[in-house]
Amino acid sequence: MCPPILRRLFRRLAPLAAGLLALLVAQPAPAVAAPAAAGLVQVTGFGSNPGNLQMFAYTPDGLAAGAPLVVALHGCTQSASAYYSSSGWPKYADLWGFDVVFPQTTSANNALSCFGWFDQAESTRGRGEAASVVQMVEYAKQTYGSDGRRIYVTGLSAGGGMTADLLAAYPDVFAGGSVASGLPAQCATSQAAASGCQTGPQKLSPAQWGDKVRASYPGWTGPWPRVAIWQGTSDYTVYPANATALRDQWTDVWGIGQTPSSTRSLPGGTTRSVYADAAGRPAVETFSVAGMGHGLPVSPGPGTEQCGATAAYFLNTICSAYHTGLFWGLDQDGPGGEQGLPAPTGLKVTGVTSGGASLAWNAVEGAASYAVYRDGAKVATTATTSFADTGLAPGTTYRWTVAAVGSSGTAGVTSSPVTATTSGGTAPARCFTATNYAHVTAGRAHTAGGHAYANGSEQDMGLYNVFLTHTLRESPAGHFVIADSGCQA
Repeated sequence: MCPPILRRLFRRLAPLAAGLLALLVAQPAPAVAAPAAAGLVQVTGFGSNPGNLQMFAYTPDGLAAGAPLVVALHGCTQSASAYYSSSGWPKYADLWGFDVVFPQTTSANNALSCFGWFDQAESTRGRGEAASVVQMVEYAKQTYGSDGRRIYVTGLSAGGGMTADLLAAYPDVFAGGSVASGLPAQCATSQAAASGCQTGPQKLSPAQWGDKVRASYPGWTGPWPRVAIWQGTSDYTVYPANATALRDQWTDVWGIGQTPSSTRSLPGGTTRSVYADAAGRPAVETFSVAGMGHGLPVSPGPGTEQCGATAAYFLNTICSAYHTGLFWGLDQDGPGGEQGLPAPTGLKVTGVTSGGASLAWNAVEGAASYAVYRDGAKVATTATTSFADTGLAPGTTYRWTVAAVGSSGTAGVTSSPVTATTSGGTAPARCFTATNYAHVTAGRAHTAGGHAYANGSEQDMGLYNVFLTHTLRESPAGHFVIADSGCQA
């Protein structure tokens, strides 16, 4: 999105900022935006509204109480209606069954209709816009019957920065979040620091970034939200260094380190890196979209994995709503399920071939069947405690989980995952030439002590910056070695 120029600073420094803003913005959103898209309804009287926000909601017809809730925050110069029309979230609300709330700020709050992620009077617990968003959540719980255990928040750019702040300030409210082209929680706590965060956040250690989260709700001892991070490698509005800082921040909060548990290529030039918790469940996932600029990844089309519409700051690459929804488990039933069935234990891979893998697990009392998920997507339902997954690519790493399904068809708690790599020596290696910074952002390397190290081989690539370039060869999947003298794929 455009740089989030703050309302008082913008008014004072408008002559200096006008040249830059002219390159990025045509007109700010109107002070009051009536929803143009059918199905989006404005809600009034949702609370005292200390942040002076507007609430819009999409509630699928016939949705029963107890469904999840997604809160979706637009970027600067956008509106709730634009986010409803182009983000793709309503499609999955219909498909998987959940409500969506679209908070809206206006030029009355900020000259460019940016959420105040940079202003502690707006972005901290119990204050301003952050408090207004939580009032919308409470309204949804009371009015729609939203499941308080499955509340999620997502946002683009300034909305992404506010998303990170909300996750930090309200871990008791949000089970998960997704930050798209956004900024770390409490990266800027003053007007003067906002632009600096966009172009390059402070050089803090993971522990220092994590401290910003822990300080947002001191004394919190409950579970932390699970966080997805989306970033284009060619974003020159909110620089990719913010995605690295976000990863460092939330992996530190989870206490799981900054080396991914697994990486995988997705459509649209996207690399997904998974950071699993102590139980093996994904706690943080990063999605680096090669060559994408500033915006929300969408992929228009009728397929299950396609969503959204292209528009300003909605970029045709990959459907981020779909993959974020899988990460949160929105395609599955709620925690414990109606039957209260526990997670199957003992899940293991009993064999692999070049095109498949065999799984087995222990039976769950009361289970009518079992749902099998590969990389977060359901691939089968079986009546037995074993399954042969076929049609896989050779030399590729996959992750499986299993859930017991009750007689009503409701899935229970998902098991801890297992991973395995299919066999096959003919799968070609892949070569990547990029700066150390880009390798780290894409999940091929990680940082320690100011240097970049290749994932898998742990070879020292030199200083973590945009000036040093290396070629990395990947073989097997997730294992990288320096191949500057030549790399045959």
